Amino acid sequence: MKNGVAVFAALDKVTARISELEVAIDQTVEFGALKVTPRVCYSRPPTERPKTTTFVEIEEIKLDGSTEPIFTGWMLAESPGLNALEHPVFDVWLTGCKAPEGNVAATAGEGQDSTADDPAIENVPRPQEVSPFPRRRRIRR
Repeated sequence: MKNGVAVFAALDKVTARISELEVAIDQTVEFGALKVTPRVCYSRPPTERPKTTTFVEIEEIKLDGSTEPIFTGWMLAESPGLNALEHPVFDVWLTGCKAPEGNVAATAGEGQDSTADDPAIENVPRPQEVSPFPRRRRIRR
């Protein structure tokens, strides 16, 4: 499925601060001295094995105001260590993709797969709804 927003985690190694960056496709956001621009963001429907990818361009802003491309390529959310940006001061990796807020109907009509209205997958448990821990019974004393 094609998504309208790429979600990144960005680490500032100087302050040890991790930030979440939600960037619309073909839009640019600045994080410190970096400019992050995702070009596409794909994910699979919840009924299939997870696979989330984005093609992203990252540029570094130099002291004189010019920019230099430092990363151009695919990032994989399921394997953040493979294709993440490792910079001396910043790290950036993909965490997911999502539809733009309040614009779900518009993005579904642009040739994207929409599984929200499919009754066949209505009762399929979502990963966040399934607990890996068994329920504990309360013992009354």
